[in-house]
Amino acid sequence: MRVKLRQIAYARTGDKGDNLNIGVLPRDEAAYNSLRESLTAEAVRQHLSPLVEGTATRYDLPNLKAFNFLLKKALSGGATQSLRFDFMGRSLAEVLLDMELEV
Repeated sequence: MRVKLRQIAYARTGDKGDNLNIGVLPRDEAAYNSLRESLTAEAVRQHLSPLVEGTATRYDLPNLKAFNFLLKKALSGGATQSLRFDFMGRSLAEVLLDMELEV
């Protein structure tokens, strides 16, 4: 079935300059196992493509049952250069949580 990511996971962001990290923490082990297959770096990159210009890399954190996504060129240059309303990337986790996935 298709679900929004927010139904099965939480997300937090961190930024440094023009790069953004989004940590995704599945709500349980079943969600983690499903997301290992469906929440790929390419899927995240495509979902955020209107906002992220660079690459997306997924780092698996199996001991935490979580994932970290490093998004390059995501913040229009970062806090000191961006004209975006959210130049620090806080709302991009919310945008990602709206992503629909097959689980």
